[in-house]
Amino acid sequence: MGNWLSEILTATYGQEPEIIHFVDVNKPVCFEKAVVMRHNEGGMSRERRPEVFDHLRCKARNYCNINSPETSNPRIGMTLLMRTGARSFKNESAVINVFKRECERVEGCVLSVSYSNNLTFCEQVDLMKKTDVLVSPHGAQLTNLFLMDRNSSVMEFFPKGWLKLAGVGQLVYKWGANWSGMRHEGAWHDPFGETCKFPDTDKRCMSLVYKNAMIGYNETYFGEWARLVLSKVPEHNKGNGSLDVCPQC
Repeated sequence: MGNWLSEILTATYGQEPEIIHFVDVNKPVCFEKAVVMRHNEGGMSRERRPEVFDHLRCKARNYCNINSPETSNPRIGMTLLMRTGARSFKNESAVINVFKRECERVEGCVLSVSYSNNLTFCEQVDLMKKTDVLVSPHGAQLTNLFLMDRNSSVMEFFPKGWLKLAGVGQLVYKWGANWSGMRHEGAWHDPFGETCKFPDTDKRCMSLVYKNAMIGYNETYFGEWARLVLSKVPEHNKGNGSLDVCPQC
């Protein structure tokens, strides 16, 4: 089990998860029959989902001792949560400069650039608590989005080919944002990139080319997009209340 998942389970239940192993974990195990049950947040009611994510967020903050009220001046936290390798930005510095420029135009805006693979679980919890606008390529690091306060915004980026070929899997973080009380502000799909030598209907285009591709940028579009999202943050944050005390825990 990965460390992030292990820690969120420990935070939620107050003890480390117990992993039951087969007799010899170093040998493969074959089954004649297997029953797999998948019951996730998609099966919960619309009202129940935000409550569950509030609970997880609260437990994670208490576990990491991140629950003191903010005493500084009003701020807007914008975080670029980056990736390395597949689905990273081709020109990372150019992308950072676009969002840095737009953040500097907004009073109280603070920009952070981070890589989730360089952060401990509690450092990720702390970073998300300070984030009002999360900017990130599509990928597992976006699982952190529910650790932000409700009504925080998410901006997502994809390489070429995903819009047409990735199927509903590309919507997983949009669904996660909606279920946890966040605002998914849309996705940008790079229209340029490596051309697949196979027909688009060939699954190898997605598995071998587009899935591992990198993402370009559009300075004008990114700037206008950031400006629009940042302009809405103060309005969305009104009346959010604080999750610092976490009474529901």
